[in-house]
Amino acid sequence: MKFLLISDLHENIDAFKWINPLEDQVDEVLFLGDVSNCASDEKAIEILKMFKKKVYFIPGNLDMKTLPEAASEVTHSVHGKAFEINGIKFAALGGSNPTIFDTPFELSEKDIENMLDPISSEGMVLMTHAPSHGIHDKITIGLHVGSPAVKKIVEKYKPIVALSGHIHEAFGIKEKNGTLFINPGPAKEDHAAILEIKDGKASAWMVGPADL
Repeated sequence: MKFLLISDLHENIDAFKWINPLEDQVDEVLFLGDVSNCASDEKAIEILKMFKKKVYFIPGNLDMKTLPEAASEVTHSVHGKAFEINGIKFAALGGSNPTIFDTPFELSEKDIENMLDPISSEGMVLMTHAPSHGIHDKITIGLHVGSPAVKKIVEKYKPIVALSGHIHEAFGIKEKNGTLFINPGPAKEDHAAILEIKDGKASAWMVGPADL
């Protein structure tokens, strides 16, 4: 199966000019959070309606905590859930670990671990907004700001893929200890990625408007 990975749209609806055509090239769309910039649920839902497909959605730290329930009207809202797509197991959690900005959807490290652990399984695809500490989490000033709790889940369950967004400047694809870590980059700046899972093996590549 092929999945289009979108994250950190931040209300840039012009991005749909290239996102919508890319949707035709995949089976499903996974949205990794930050539809908005602290906008109302109503505004965020109007943006989510612009996808051609019904996306599998988790919120980011700049989305409202009420959005997962509200978005269930127009998406597969999977925050805090385990689910399967064509036999592929997923565990999903939105929001982020604490930041210095006191954004709307932040969770303590303890809460992140307590919410992820019961829904996780070995060999899953881990779908979070916040990255695992130490991978795709280095900000411009050089600090690593990823979640130690997400890292603990990765080390315990060894997912085949760990998806995240959140840290705009740390996008990319990296394999470590059998897990493929992917941050598709901010869609608001024309970044995305495609994940392919075939016969239990995962591969990925970055995409954007130039790939149409």
